[in-house]
Amino acid sequence: MAAGLRKQQTVDILASNIAFLGTDLEKNVRAAAAACEDQWKTAGKAAGIQVWRIEQFKVVPYPKQDYGRFYEGDSYIVLKTNKLKGSDGLAWDVHFWLGLETTMDEAGTAAYKTVELDDYLGTAPVQHREVQGREGDLFLSYWPNGISYLKGGVDTGFHHVKPDEYRTRLLHVKGNLKNVRITEVPLKASSLNSGDIFILDKGLNLYQMQGKKSSAGERMKAAQLSRAIDDERKGLATVHVAEQGDGDKDFWPIFWEALGGEGPISDVSGSDDAASVEAAKLKKLFRLKEHDDSNLAFELVAEGRFNKGMLDGNDVFILDQGQEVFVWVGKGSSAKERKWGIQYAQNYLIQHNRPNWLPITRIFQGGENEVFETSFQIF
Repeated sequence: MAAGLRKQQTVDILASNIAFLGTDLEKNVRAAAAACEDQWKTAGKAAGIQVWRIEQFKVVPYPKQDYGRFYEGDSYIVLKTNKLKGSDGLAWDVHFWLGLETTMDEAGTAAYKTVELDDYLGTAPVQHREVQGREGDLFLSYWPNGISYLKGGVDTGFHHVKPDEYRTRLLHVKGNLKNVRITEVPLKASSLNSGDIFILDKGLNLYQMQGKKSSAGERMKAAQLSRAIDDERKGLATVHVAEQGDGDKDFWPIFWEALGGEGPISDVSGSDDAASVEAAKLKKLFRLKEHDDSNLAFELVAEGRFNKGMLDGNDVFILDQGQEVFVWVGKGSSAKERKWGIQYAQNYLIQHNRPNWLPITRIFQGGENEVFETSFQIF
């Protein structure tokens, strides 16, 4: 489990009074509840991105100028609406994003409201659960200037830094030309590595350290970030750039002083995630099946190696492919199976000691993506 992420308590979700679960009555109740949420009335009407933040159990529109910037203490809902090629139809991806310091109440509200939005859009969207720092490529692709993580939460509010009012901070820029994450890290030399870019933000002066092994994409995104910060400060900030080890006497003394003193820069890039590599070896496939007595059974089908012939369109399957978990919904699956697929996937992470930050994506039979397809072997 990622550091700082509050451990979710597991409960028997089927022990409560849910006798009408999966019936037309339950579906209509949920649809009526969704229709009462004012925010959904404008959701998914046209191609584009919409973002909401959970504030005191309410869904609140997020300022468009802050899209791509997420507080670590909050939970968000992100809706991506796409126009289908060759028609006027629309398709949707809905994500609920959890910051590492979000509360259980906020996380639970985000998950519930995501299901509600899914109902409002006719259960057609592809659903995704995202955790800070471990987002899927699709989610990262939405933010042209990269995704930024900010300290604090809704209680702190958005306060853009003024030129003469700032808090010194160190920003870590990591990723590639397509997907970049920007994270505030501790102000100390041990936060640095030679594979990425680091920006020391001192208000009117920005000091951009280029790691000797950093990529062209990271350098370009770091430059964009520095310009964006400068724009926020009415063009009054000065950007200083130095290459690791270049001996720039106007750069390094100020840089090291802010970090509490000079120290070694690790050669190991943050991209070396041994845990993720090892996790890819732990592939498992489960079936979620509703029996005649209306009880749901969660059964292991195979592990290590499996093929698509093991999938049955009458049920829901949960695939752990190592670095992402998929909830595959068969066309003939029951309403109860479809309803509880993501919940069972989340419980699986806890019960099988899997990282709690793994992305979870619900997809439908016939709408599989490339990552899902390549998880299967032909034998």
